Amino acid sequence: MNQRGFSLIELLITVAIIGILAAIAIPAYIGQQRRAERTEAFTNLDNLRLIEEQIRADTGNYTAIGVAGSTQAKRDANWSSIRGTLPRWQPGPAGDMKYSYYIILNRRITNATVPFNIANLADTTADVPPTQCFTAIATGADNTRVAGDMFAIDCNNNKNY
Repeated sequence: MNQRGFSLIELLITVAIIGILAAIAIPAYIGQQRRAERTEAFTNLDNLRLIEEQIRADTGNYTAIGVAGSTQAKRDANWSSIRGTLPRWQPGPAGDMKYSYYIILNRRITNATVPFNIANLADTTADVPPTQCFTAIATGADNTRVAGDMFAIDCNNNKNY
């Protein structure tokens, strides 16, 4: 007997194999996207630290910019504020950014935990002699794959990533 086509068993096996491959590939793809978006934060924080050091070399002081928050409105406001104050910072369009950035003065990282905890910042105003320092913080924007992520770098290049 000459049979044409596929049997139901052959089709079920094919669908099962495709399902197994998809179950492996999709989480790996999403993880790769998350790592790429985190690289944005790492690069921008490193750039902010370098620019802050340049500002201190020029003026003798660091600059505090932005406020804490992970909403898209805070992200966009902080982006505009930093770009207005530090025009050398060129991270890309605000709407494409997955993180909100801000810089606080007289704080340095004492415990580089992941995820970052803002309670791990030491006040440097009591240091003898007084040491001015800063910490630049990136907070994952709400409704993105990196929501809840928080990374930081300080004036001594201490970082939690």
